[in-house]
Amino acid sequence: MSVPIVHVDAFTSEPFAGNPAAVCYLDDPRDAAWMQQVAREMNLSETAFLRARGDGFDLRWFTPTVEVDLCGHATVASAHALWESGRLAPTETARFHTRSGLLTAARLGDWIELDFPATPDEAVAAPPGLVEALGLSPLYVGKSRFDYLVEVENEQAVRGLRPDFGRLGAIKARGVIVTSVASTAGVDFVSRYFAPAFGIDEDPVTGSTHCCLAPFWSRRLEKRELLARQLSPRGGLLKLRLDGDRVRIAGQAVTVWRGELLA
Repeated sequence: MSVPIVHVDAFTSEPFAGNPAAVCYLDDPRDAAWMQQVAREMNLSETAFLRARGDGFDLRWFTPTVEVDLCGHATVASAHALWESGRLAPTETARFHTRSGLLTAARLGDWIELDFPATPDEAVAAPPGLVEALGLSPLYVGKSRFDYLVEVENEQAVRGLRPDFGRLGAIKARGVIVTSVASTAGVDFVSRYFAPAFGIDEDPVTGSTHCCLAPFWSRRLEKRELLARQLSPRGGLLKLRLDGDRVRIAGQAVTVWRGELLA
């Protein structure tokens, strides 16, 4: 039995930029081992699996090596794919049941806005090996539910970072966010994200890290609405709004190809 699959670039309005995700539509249950094999075959930072239920869709996310608890760009990609395919009406809000609870996505013109839980950081001492892995001295180190957050001096330091991925992969966390205030006009802050322990040396654009970055920079800049750019080679733009203990994350998306899984 074939399984429809679509490849979507998220947090971009142009193909071959932003963060790519594969989205699979499941009519019947599939076990986690099969999903992991598909994600390994796709070899993208995330592959999403959707299955309709009475009040929305079950949604699961897999990197090439593990299932994850929260993923922003593959949720943007999933909502985009549902509306584009007609599985969801253009005016309907997408409702996703996930390992992080109920998440929603709404269309705002050409943008897709996610409603995600905030994951604020707390100040901590840098864990052993972090400074050596990054090759710089942080201004600040924090820890969220998922990641270490490292603030550095300026955007140039973020752009020029060349981490030691072997050392980073040994740090006990999902990954490491490196961020600074932006020098680019019109942008509030920039970041990059590294998760070699989860099979992703550098993620192109990461929605879930902005659940931590939004409250962090909201405090620093005294703003509740922020524009963020992730500085990977592909790059991406995110609109953020802090809403109590939730973060509204908006991005665009474009379909690159469609096909069928035959295995």
